[in-house]
Amino acid sequence: MNPIDPQTQGMGLPETGNFKPQLEKRYKIDQVFKIVSWAATFSAIIVLAILLIGVLTEGIPKLSLEFLTAPPSRKAEQAGIWPAFLGTIALLLITAASAVPVGVGTGIFLQEFAQDSKLAKIIEINISNLAAVPSIIYGMLGLFVFARLLEPITGGRSIFSAGLTLALLILPVIIVATRESLKAVPDSIRMAGMALGSTRWQTVRVHVLPLAIPGIMTGTILALSRAIGETAPIIVVGAAAFVPFAPEFSVEGFREPAFTAMPIQIFNWISRPQEEFHAIAASAIIVLLLVLMVMNTTAIVLRNRFQSNR
Repeated sequence: MNPIDPQTQGMGLPETGNFKPQLEKRYKIDQVFKIVSWAATFSAIIVLAILLIGVLTEGIPKLSLEFLTAPPSRKAEQAGIWPAFLGTIALLLITAASAVPVGVGTGIFLQEFAQDSKLAKIIEINISNLAAVPSIIYGMLGLFVFARLLEPITGGRSIFSAGLTLALLILPVIIVATRESLKAVPDSIRMAGMALGSTRWQTVRVHVLPLAIPGIMTGTILALSRAIGETAPIIVVGAAAFVPFAPEFSVEGFREPAFTAMPIQIFNWISRPQEEFHAIAASAIIVLLLVLMVMNTTAIVLRNRFQSNR
């Protein structure tokens, strides 16, 4: 009788003539893959650290209250980001208000209520494909639909049109994140709810959705973080590189034709040859990173709170 190898004893496989060499080969391949993965991870961290150190070193000395509250200027020492900062906040509000309800609702319907048909599969495939479409294509679509066809409503090339365009951009990501979060909820929760007499909608609303909210919120914040850094779609829709006045937070203000955002302002300063503008561009990058950190921190806090309540 062949002796039993300790590594194969739990699997009930006796040691054969070629089993042990194959097992050792697999362990070596696993070790190589582990080393390559760690090397790739550390390389990305090193590159990110170099970028952050460069931005922080150059941008922190230029950060001040005047820089945050001043309008842009042709002189670097007088330039600020206030109109671009408020423009970014306005775009974020419009995008979130437009994309989150539609995306979450669509994800809930496709996952919990839609029948398993060919039409549902086609819609699912197309939604996944839309998540990989270049952002400039969404800009062209927004220019045609929101800035031209719906000009009486959106005001043409305005913050309203740009926000709706960004909502289209992140809509597939929110739908996919919602569906994956709902899939992670055990089916026993659904069966238990309906066994107690709840309708399908009551089961989803009371039992399934609260368990899926942390994942949905994480995907939504990541999608909004992508939208806040986009430049090409809003340039196509009509964002300008130099706007000296801040937008008004009202329906009429969102329909004004002149607006800008922080990514466009940063690109404008980076493209100039003067080193002073490069320094304030680094300061604007720091402010944009802080906005992203606040968004992600909010998502983490809310996610942990929902998880603790669960």
